[in-house]
Amino acid sequence: MKSYDFEEDRIKQEISRLGPKRVLLQLPEGFKPRAPTLARAIAETGATVIISADPCYGACDIANSEAEVLGINLIIHFGHARMTKNERIPTMYVEARSNLSIIRAVNKSIPLMKDWLTIGLALSIQHIQFIDKARETLLRAGKKVLVGNRGILGYAGQVTGCNYSNAKCIKNEVDAFLFVGGGKFHALGVALATNKPTFVADPYEDHAYGVNQEVQKILKQRWSCIQEAKKAKTYGILVGLKPGQRHLDKAMEIRTELERKGLTAYLLASREITPEILMEFPSIDAYINTACPRISLDEAQRFGKPVLTTDEFRVVSGESSWEYLLKEGLFEE
Repeated sequence: MKSYDFEEDRIKQEISRLGPKRVLLQLPEGFKPRAPTLARAIAETGATVIISADPCYGACDIANSEAEVLGINLIIHFGHARMTKNERIPTMYVEARSNLSIIRAVNKSIPLMKDWLTIGLALSIQHIQFIDKARETLLRAGKKVLVGNRGILGYAGQVTGCNYSNAKCIKNEVDAFLFVGGGKFHALGVALATNKPTFVADPYEDHAYGVNQEVQKILKQRWSCIQEAKKAKTYGILVGLKPGQRHLDKAMEIRTELERKGLTAYLLASREITPEILMEFPSIDAYINTACPRISLDEAQRFGKPVLTTDEFRVVSGESSWEYLLKEGLFEE
């Protein structure tokens, strides 16, 4: 936890300016151990501090409903950059930037990319401040470097768990991608969104590696799910209730299309989409997920029934081909 900046001074200044009586702290799983320390520090301002113990998966997952029930005047959301607009309750974003050096990990990635000249650079929000250092390191190694900026996210080169628009907008101009950050999660997303070789420079583990074998496994799983879903007679269309995952209009369009084909379709709304929840509907043969697409892609082996993304449904319905989907990437912009 010492490697992150939780901006306690800025938080206290903002509370002093806004004067909230009751504050809700919302942290993703890896940061929750720091919550009691933050709560004690923030309580010094005189505000009542409540820690959200619910899971938090991203900036799409702002705890508005919980905050309203608790009479919260200010949400402090840690670990992500702003994504949603027009929040019902004032929300302060603390990006929790890492102060770990990325140079060693980026240097270790260079030999892995010896067969590729032009590299697209992608980073998580915790390391986005080091984008120039990463670029300079690759340039010194003789690489050409591109950083995408589609204008949807807050920073050039930034990627999130479900938004890879900054990578997709340069995918036709690069040979491979380098993701700078921890773990495989975002790197797999970059690879699935761009259909390009993707590598990780992990400053936490001081390690670099490729994710292309894992990508091939996921693609085989997705093809298998699509083939199984083609046999379905009854579909459940999943509608997310989290602020950044509500796409009811899209879900209703899909239901209309299925019914036009003579199939049965139900709309199912949930804040959390888990295998246990879907097991309660044994008569449904397959699901179409309009909420977070990572639910379909990352948790496929845990679900007993196919759970398709909206793009994968287009393959099932005949509107698109698997080859086209691979070319365009499994994530929408």
